[in-house]
Amino acid sequence: MIQNSLADKVVLVTGAARRIGAAIVTRLHANGACVGIHFRGSADEAGALADRLNAERENSARTFQADLLDMTALPRLVDDVVAWGGRLDGLVNNASTFYPTPVGEITEAHWDDLVGSNFKAPLFLVQAAAGELQRTRGGIVNIVDIHAQRPLRDHAVYGPAKAALAMLTRSLAKDLAPEVRVNGVSPGAILWPEDGMSDAVKQTILRQVPLERPGNPDDIAGCVLYLLRDAGYVTGQIVAVDGGRSIGW
Repeated sequence: MIQNSLADKVVLVTGAARRIGAAIVTRLHANGACVGIHFRGSADEAGALADRLNAERENSARTFQADLLDMTALPRLVDDVVAWGGRLDGLVNNASTFYPTPVGEITEAHWDDLVGSNFKAPLFLVQAAAGELQRTRGGIVNIVDIHAQRPLRDHAVYGPAKAALAMLTRSLAKDLAPEVRVNGVSPGAILWPEDGMSDAVKQTILRQVPLERPGNPDDIAGCVLYLLRDAGYVTGQIVAVDGGRSIGW
């Protein structure tokens, strides 16, 4: 991507209807990009986000529905985005599933879901998009996790899946160079899980954070913006956005 400019660029963000994905879309759009808002089931939220962005700049956002676990849907998703925007300059693999899988309770369905969303889908979506991204000399950002390096108890499928995504990021940076830069962002305590977490657990986590506070989705969005817009000589890197937690807990 042309350094310091996202004007007239088209970026697809997966899992973009809400939470961190919506923050990434909003930040990229505010800096000139046209944004493809992928969603699986959150149609109302994706549509409301697109409407808000299109009110600011006509035809600058479009929603795209796809089940990323359906491998046949991935080339269609890329084709639909290119048909709308005329090009594809950036891909942000943000869509993810996250939940505990204690040993003794792990099923093949857990494996298919967690590995599928966090590793398999990004790999095959990149493969589908690689030709277009090479043509535009674009960029890829994978949303990893600090627990790709340090294990989280009772997450024996999620953590290794994210570790695979981290290695995929580095592998793709080699394979797609010099035309396409590939980097990652590893969030720490940004948003608490939606299924609830006790205050005691939250405080335990925050005691491990040197900055002594949680982050927010815009912290991740800002790093994605940097990697796509400004980091013209950066590839194969994974940036921890975690308040320092990964340096010593």
